[in-house]
Amino acid sequence: MIEVRKCREGVQVVKLAGGRSSSTSGKGRSHEGLVKFGFSLVKGKANHPMEDFHVAKFVQIQGHELGLFAIYDGHLGENVPSYLQKHLFSNILKEEEFWVDPRRSISKAYEKTDQAILSHSSDLGRGGSTAVTAILINGQRLWVANVGDSRAVLSRGGKAVQMTIDHEPNTERGSIENRGGFVSNMPGDVPRVNGQLAVSRAFGDKSLKSHLRSDPDIEDSGIDHQTDVLVLASDGLWKVLSNQEAVDFARKFKDPQKAAKQLIAEALKRDSKDDISCVVVRFRG
Repeated sequence: MIEVRKCREGVQVVKLAGGRSSSTSGKGRSHEGLVKFGFSLVKGKANHPMEDFHVAKFVQIQGHELGLFAIYDGHLGENVPSYLQKHLFSNILKEEEFWVDPRRSISKAYEKTDQAILSHSSDLGRGGSTAVTAILINGQRLWVANVGDSRAVLSRGGKAVQMTIDHEPNTERGSIENRGGFVSNMPGDVPRVNGQLAVSRAFGDKSLKSHLRSDPDIEDSGIDHQTDVLVLASDGLWKVLSNQEAVDFARKFKDPQKAAKQLIAEALKRDSKDDISCVVVRFRG
């Protein structure tokens, strides 16, 4: 049975009643309607439950309008990305310094959230999650942070600008080895931390935590007349599309929900087998 819900932020969610759907999509806009967003999530071909979660909404806080957008790509279960969906943004906004020092507040909240996940590991299990988060403040300033290989790409004058850093075992081998871990490079497989995890930073993953980092890379950018689109997506998209290809696809559509759906359709056409999640933000209506 399909259920359609509309929440206060204007997000439309489509899901299977009684459980998570194999596909979900929706859209919304800022209070003035100047910024629109759309999202789409599709379960991959792997024989496990959907492990991607997202956030896409506008909220009013202390006279400011914030756009909150995120992709959480879980592994070894859905508990950790589900926890991030519920708690990470609220933890960031609880930081007293947020309005004067967003960078420090985001970094501290990521650390505190990871510690909370680890302390609840008996309830949340042994899995983990990547995260890419974007906070748009009053439509003028964008703060992007990430842990893992989910990615945010901004279109400025039609040119793709990657706002995040992919945290992969080979690129952070030194940090892993300094922490007593190792990176395996088995033929036909991607590099993995201790032969298990294909990212070098993540939330959770208690059994590997001594070898992993969970501190985010953080970038900020002003939103000007040349900035038209932001794409957030899990690695199921980026494995088969380049940054510029994703931006080019997203810019073709005025409706960001349709843009997100078409990006996923193209990734599936290119035989991406992972869960694929995408949020598209269009800044000029």
